[in-house]
Amino acid sequence: MSQTKKFMLITLGEELLLGLTRNGHLTFVGDQLRQRGVTLHGNYTISDESDEIDDHFKFCWERGDVVITTGGLGPTVDDRTKEALADALGETLVFDESILNAIQDRFRRIGKRMSPNNRKQAYRPESAEVLENPLGTAPGLWLQKSGKILVMLPGPPNELQPMFTEQVIPRLEKLDFIETAENYLQVRTIGVGESALEMQFQSLFDAHPGLAVAYCAHQGQVDFRLSFPNENDRQQELQSIAEECKRALGENFLSFGHDTTAEIVSKLLRERGATLSTAESCTGGLIANAFTDLQGASDVFSGGIVSYCNEAKMELLGVPEKLIQDHTEVSAPVAEAMARGAAERLHSDYAISSTGYAGPDGGTEENPVGTIFVGLHSPRGSASKRYSWNGGRLGIKKRALQAALDLLRRELIAPANAPADQLQSTP
Repeated sequence: MSQTKKFMLITLGEELLLGLTRNGHLTFVGDQLRQRGVTLHGNYTISDESDEIDDHFKFCWERGDVVITTGGLGPTVDDRTKEALADALGETLVFDESILNAIQDRFRRIGKRMSPNNRKQAYRPESAEVLENPLGTAPGLWLQKSGKILVMLPGPPNELQPMFTEQVIPRLEKLDFIETAENYLQVRTIGVGESALEMQFQSLFDAHPGLAVAYCAHQGQVDFRLSFPNENDRQQELQSIAEECKRALGENFLSFGHDTTAEIVSKLLRERGATLSTAESCTGGLIANAFTDLQGASDVFSGGIVSYCNEAKMELLGVPEKLIQDHTEVSAPVAEAMARGAAERLHSDYAISSTGYAGPDGGTEENPVGTIFVGLHSPRGSASKRYSWNGGRLGIKKRALQAALDLLRRELIAPANAPADQLQSTP
């Protein structure tokens, strides 16, 4: 890419503004462009009103090299994107018989009758090229004008996403608007805070003039991206800096790139030919879901048990009733017993468990809301760790998920000669 291009995204729809639908288009398009060395300059989520579309498009068109819109290409009266943008660009809408034929073929394939208002979708701005939509009736549109590009895409994710990866990305690449790969190197860390990371590596980063560093904090995890903007001949230096960071981080180094903690743990288990099971109370299946989201999960994941009430802990996991009576269900001994029970009943080499008070109610003086115990069982024995977090219920559950995955990860990377009674845990 000879010169960095400025990309703008406009996502349309009342359902986005009302919070009824998550803005997954921003996440998807941003991620796809990121993989090609481009960072979105801006995203504007707007209503379907024509004046709003006109105002925001003119603003983005004036400042950007590529403007991407999502939504508003359907057959109903509130689908106004195409008409508003054609008017803003001084383009006449023309009827395209090839689009109509494609829409009619689509209805025939699904065995439904095409209603008259679908003919509206067969119009396109006179200078626009059609992006085929094999999964829906609204075609995408590609328009080049004044050295800039406008891409209009339909709103449904199952239609938009393949159109973007299979048609838009190749066109942008051919025009040299995007790279063939990322233009930065990402270091993923876990168990250390954002400010501590900056202090740890500031002198190292300062020793490399022109180095750009961007931090991104997640729940229990911090990433930092290293790059030399507009300098493609310093990749070896970039890799050397990243490797130095890795050595300094030790067990707090998670990965280079974008692998999730669950993906990393799965790879470690697969390398060992080992299996995992889960026993969850407060996380309600989040840990198990993190593994079943991965392709090939059955190679390493034996199964999970959600034992929310005490009776389930006793009946499904074999946790002794006296243990709960003596220590309460939110305690280190119960977390460890849950993990052991999962490993025994599901015949796995490793097991992790969670029990705690995610809130907003519950808790005790000793273990207030936000207290979570994560249990771990491995071939070397059992252990647990107590955590305490502030925040909402969902946030605490997500923190517990990351903590459980990391506790297991640290055990899997522990030296082979580590004492059997000292399982690895987060500092």
